[in-house]
Amino acid sequence: MPTLILVRHGRSTANTAGVLAGRAPGVALDERGAAQAVALPARLSQVPLTAVVSSPLQRCRETVAPLLEVRPWLTLHVEDRISECDYGDWSGRKLAELADEPLMEVVQQHPSAAAFPGGESMRAMQARAVDAVREWNARTEEAHGPEAVYAMCSHGDIIKALVADALGMHLDLFQRISVEPCSVTAIRYTRLRPYLVRLGDTGDFGSLAPREDGGGAAADRDAAVGGGAGAA
Repeated sequence: MPTLILVRHGRSTANTAGVLAGRAPGVALDERGAAQAVALPARLSQVPLTAVVSSPLQRCRETVAPLLEVRPWLTLHVEDRISECDYGDWSGRKLAELADEPLMEVVQQHPSAAAFPGGESMRAMQARAVDAVREWNARTEEAHGPEAVYAMCSHGDIIKALVADALGMHLDLFQRISVEPCSVTAIRYTRLRPYLVRLGDTGDFGSLAPREDGGGAAADRDAAVGGGAGAA
């Protein structure tokens, strides 16, 4: 079965502003995110992609645009089922204020029980994304053979949920996974089991260094919505 290259979109204006974007329109890549997108084709230059699939949201489309420019023979396929989680009434709100919501603890500790007001549950989010990947795996293998590789650009929670599924990990543990903006995660699917062969690879290890204020990557993730809903 095919190998799936999961790309999280580059850093967005919502990431910079500390806002939970969700599916709100008009959320674009910021300057750093645009630079990350420009660098993506070189990072994937040795990978013979057969297709590029994207969430319909602007920040994902902008992330894959440079890749499609250098590989004009590839068609962009938009897949609604890998769109961001529908955070409902939480969409567009500051992460700092959401930290005081009682539901936040559930999102952090028991996400399989979390359902966003006016939105969807995290279980439903994972189910639709997994279904989409299974169908794209079958479609890709039928068209290009079992050794084919294709790319899919999506969002933090979606990618973490797909990784959890590939590892046979309960959704309640998926907040332990971290995928940074424009990171590359690769899952090789076989008839009997998937193999996680890359996780959150950016090629840059600067974020692992401690900050002068005593924080760092781990502290940043903990301050967000479990590195999950805050990773929109």
